[in-house]
Amino acid sequence: MTTPDLSTSGVRRGPMQEGHWVRLSDAKGRKHNICLQAGRSFFTNKGEIEHDALIGKDEGIVVRSSAGGDYLVLRPLMSEYVMSMPRGAAVVYPKDASQIISMADIFPGARVVEAGAGSGALTSYLLRAVGPDGMVASYEERADFAEIARRNVDQLFGGPHPAWRLTVGDVTERLTERDVDRVVLDLVDPWLCVDLVAEALTAGGVMCCYVATTTQLSRVVETIRAHGEFTEPYASETMVRSWHLEGLAVRPDHKMVGHTAFLVTTRRMAHGQKAPVKKRRPAPGAYGPDYAGPRPPDVAEPTQ
Repeated sequence: MTTPDLSTSGVRRGPMQEGHWVRLSDAKGRKHNICLQAGRSFFTNKGEIEHDALIGKDEGIVVRSSAGGDYLVLRPLMSEYVMSMPRGAAVVYPKDASQIISMADIFPGARVVEAGAGSGALTSYLLRAVGPDGMVASYEERADFAEIARRNVDQLFGGPHPAWRLTVGDVTERLTERDVDRVVLDLVDPWLCVDLVAEALTAGGVMCCYVATTTQLSRVVETIRAHGEFTEPYASETMVRSWHLEGLAVRPDHKMVGHTAFLVTTRRMAHGQKAPVKKRRPAPGAYGPDYAGPRPPDVAEPTQ
């Protein structure tokens, strides 16, 4: 069996070793991530667990604490890792990251620009998707967030990822990449980057915007339309609901991961080629006096 390259996959196989991160789960489903270090112990309300009792063992075992508590031991999946990693900015949830990988069609070898690295959660998914032959150029305006992202990504991949370049600064001032395949924007004001993204993207390339509010959603969509050289934007959100399963008591769980963000995807037309204007009949008031964003060319300013 071929072992994946840790530096590009973040996957570890074989016995657990010192320096590896593992996840301990108790009978109530409570989970704890720990980094194994020889001679150290992890303390719980059920006593202590010696790290040495785990080092050299295969994952998927049950270990008993000094006070008789049983804990399942597994290496964390990426979806578990990103939700428990140290944070500066809020992380992109796995449900949204997986949609971005799919809807933006992030492929092995892709050249990707990411604006807004945050804590490195989405960056980790992008790096695994593009692989060693791709490129992810991440931009983060805040130096403290960038440092957190760097530590989180390096921890996952066991060191610097060969396909990653992290730049501290405003993407609107620092972006130099051209002919990139995909651009992912996780910014407060992504509409300010539309012209810049149009210059960076290759024809047919995909831009994906991650925005939290409906006002951001409206503004970025209308800006994309007004630019004229992008296809009609597609907007969606993803909500995940787990289920309670116990005999015949089968029902939705009381809690769910609801709204976190909207995703907007669009594709770059050939340079200089205008996109067909979508035929629409705007709803009454859609572009009324309270609307301040870009307007479709066939929609007039409201009369006072």
